[in-house]
Amino acid sequence: MRKSIRKGLLFYLLSFVLLSFFATASASAIAQTVEGIAIHISDGDTFVLLTDNGTKLKVRTAFYDALETKKVDYKTGRVNKEGQFFGEEVTTAFKKKIEGKRITVEIIDIDRYHRSVGIVFLDGRNINLDMVREGWAEAYKEYLKPPYREQFLEAERQARKEKRGIWGLPNYERPSVFRKRMRISGN
Repeated sequence: MRKSIRKGLLFYLLSFVLLSFFATASASAIAQTVEGIAIHISDGDTFVLLTDNGTKLKVRTAFYDALETKKVDYKTGRVNKEGQFFGEEVTTAFKKKIEGKRITVEIIDIDRYHRSVGIVFLDGRNINLDMVREGWAEAYKEYLKPPYREQFLEAERQARKEKRGIWGLPNYERPSVFRKRMRISGN
């Protein structure tokens, strides 16, 4: 009798562990949607979202990369990292789109800096795509995924063709190339 009870208990315990594992694994593959107010724009592709439950969530926008802005140590007032030419204009454009506004973010990943990576929607508009379409940012080809890949690439092609925003700059440097150059030079 005891042996059959132990077998039954072991079976239920193992089943619970396996079900928990598969439930967690499948849940992490599904995008999560959060709503709130964009309260602080760090640069052209990063901001803080104050969610409806009062949580502050740092968000990195998905599928586009924006010019870097200088980073200032607020305690000393000194510049820690140099920014790119036109980076402040890009940040201002992003601020005008979402700062202080109620937005929806479809979180699709968490990056190595523990930021939520997501697609920003305002009144049904895909703000990430708008940033590329209007020439404020480039499509982040290295991270583009279906079903968004083709529309972001097409938006960038059109912006380039019409020399909108960054594509009208005489010496445009990809943000990823700029970051790598700064790491190598120690800045």
